[in-house]
Amino acid sequence: MLCSAPSDQPMPPDAPAVIPAATVVIFRRPAGGGAPELLMVQRAAGLRFAGGAAVFPGGRVDPADRELARRLLPDEAEEIAAARIAAIRETLEETGLMIATRQPIAAAQAAEARAALLACGRLDTVLERFGWELEPQALAFFAHWCPLWDKAFDTRFFLTDLGTGAVDIEVDATENTRLFWASAAQALEMADRGEISVIFPTRRNLERLAQYTSHAEALADIAAYPVSRVHPANEQRVDGEWIVIPEGHGYPVRGQLKATARRG
Repeated sequence: MLCSAPSDQPMPPDAPAVIPAATVVIFRRPAGGGAPELLMVQRAAGLRFAGGAAVFPGGRVDPADRELARRLLPDEAEEIAAARIAAIRETLEETGLMIATRQPIAAAQAAEARAALLACGRLDTVLERFGWELEPQALAFFAHWCPLWDKAFDTRFFLTDLGTGAVDIEVDATENTRLFWASAAQALEMADRGEISVIFPTRRNLERLAQYTSHAEALADIAAYPVSRVHPANEQRVDGEWIVIPEGHGYPVRGQLKATARRG
C-alpha cells in the first residue's frame, strides 16, 4: 500500500503523477432561514474530468498561484497556500464571485475583475489593478482527496462563508453550463432524482456537509478531524466491488457500490 505524504506536502516521487488542484465550498445563509446553501457548478459535458457533473468551483493549481502564495503566505506550506490562491482564482473565473478579500467587492467590480482575469490568467495582476488585498485564511482547509492513478487530481477542499444576502454570479460558458445554490441535502436529492450527476468525492462531501446546520458547525467538525489525504480504494464485498475510503476523515458514508459510482 502506497504511503502518501502529509497534506502540507506534494505526493512523493514514487507515487502516481497527480495534478495539484483546489476547490472551495461556498456557504451562504438563505434569507428565509434553514440549512446553509452551497454554490455548485455544472460542468460542460465535453470536459475530460467530470464532464456534465455538478461540482464545487475549483481547478488545477497554476505556477502563478504558487508565486502569489509565496508572497502572501510565506509561513504556510506552499502546497496548501497555493491551493488557497487557486481556489480564489478559479471561483472568480468560473462564477464571477470574488471571495476572501479584506474589502467588500461590488458586483460590477467583480465582473470587471473577472474579465481582466480571463484576459491575463493571473490573479496577482488583477489584485494590483484593483488595489484589492486577499484574506486567504478566510478559506478553512476542509478535506484532501487524491485517487492513486496518473493524472488524477490531488485536490484540497476549502470552506468559506459569504454570510447572507444575494450575490451576482454568472456561468463561465467555456467550461460550465449552469450555476446554482442548494443545500447539501437538496443537492443529494437532486442527484437521487437524476436531475444532476455527482462524482464519488462530491457525493461523499455533500453527505458530510449535510450534517452541518451552519458554517460555524462545519468549522467545529473540521477541528475534530485533522485533514489528511483521502485515497479511495476498491474493496470486494458480497454484493460486488465497492469504492471505499478509510475511517477517521469525518465522513458519515464511506463507500458506494462501484457500479453505481461515477469516479470522474
